[in-house]
Amino acid sequence: MGILLKDELFDSQALRALGYAVYGAADVGECVTTAQRITRVDKKLWIDEWTATATRVRSVADASLAAGDRVGARGAYFRASNYFRTANIFALEKGSLPLLRAGYANEVASFRAGAALLDLPPEIVAIPYEGTTLPGYFFRAADDAKPRPTLILTNGYDGTAEELYFADGVAALERGYNVLAFDGPGQGAMIIERGVVFRPDWENVITPVVNFALTLPGVDARALVLLGPSFGGYLAPRAATAEHRLAACISDCGPYDLFDASISRVPGLLAGALPDGNPLLLGILRRLIDGVARQPTAGWALRRNLLVHGAADPIAYFDLAPQYTLKGIEHLIECPTLVCCAQGDDLSVRAPILFEALTCQKRFVEFAAADGAGSHCEGSARTLFHSTVFAWLDEVLVRHGA
Repeated sequence: MGILLKDELFDSQALRALGYAVYGAADVGECVTTAQRITRVDKKLWIDEWTATATRVRSVADASLAAGDRVGARGAYFRASNYFRTANIFALEKGSLPLLRAGYANEVASFRAGAALLDLPPEIVAIPYEGTTLPGYFFRAADDAKPRPTLILTNGYDGTAEELYFADGVAALERGYNVLAFDGPGQGAMIIERGVVFRPDWENVITPVVNFALTLPGVDARALVLLGPSFGGYLAPRAATAEHRLAACISDCGPYDLFDASISRVPGLLAGALPDGNPLLLGILRRLIDGVARQPTAGWALRRNLLVHGAADPIAYFDLAPQYTLKGIEHLIECPTLVCCAQGDDLSVRAPILFEALTCQKRFVEFAAADGAGSHCEGSARTLFHSTVFAWLDEVLVRHGA
């Protein structure tokens, strides 16, 4: 869009940060002035400038708290958390792990400092999972034992459980939903701190999460909703193919099939060599992809993907991508499902294929660029997204008896 920065990826990530202003995690002036200081496409400059803003805003939070201004401190801590996350988005690659971990620690510490100042602070949870735990947060809509619908938030490639609070959690809490946000394999703390990579069978992640949710106070077992943005738009419906205690599932701008989505960016002749075709063509493709991977922004998504999937090189990534698919299993989804895409977002162009293949109660929504919602996951129009989603959920949950 080129609103804040000329580079498309830099601009989209700056707008991602700014988009949370409506939910208390950004200030327009802070985002604009930070973007103005990023005068070239330089990863280090990006990290330095967003970190400088985050550090300054955190000092404002500390001063506000010391002065007894809990509201001001909470807002500043939340903004600092968002800015630390934004600073380190481009450190999400193998060569930058020490920097990534330091930035993530700042994001988490700032978020938890702000969350502790909420009228009803969240419970920091450890969800039992295959001999270990998944880290997350449980936010209650009210301080009582009344059963309420609960929104389970599963992330995408480069988000964190902390970001999920701003992306969807605040909107849900305002509408009387409890919220359970967590990091699964390949996400947030699981990849940054523990090195646990993605797995395609997300049903084996969500089932332990649902088991845990049902032990929490105030969770209505008839009204569990799973929402996945970005790559979570694949993960959520994949989980719903086997986890049938869900009352509803929302797929927000995710891929239908990771392999198809990936090779769509590869020249046709060379794409035909994937995943295990002609060795000569694979050699040419390897050199081509290696060149792209070295580019500061054009190659970042690929470098990120190698980290979160634990792939040694791009060809290994293409080898594992076919496992991440909904082809042939869409009919196993039983709960009502909302499939979303954003007009002009190439990451969700196959969302209509998923929708057409579903046999459950379903609805499809394409968010329009003319409404400001054409960016990936409607990042510049989250309020419009939430109005649409929760209106649909009102209908679905009533029919479900919740």
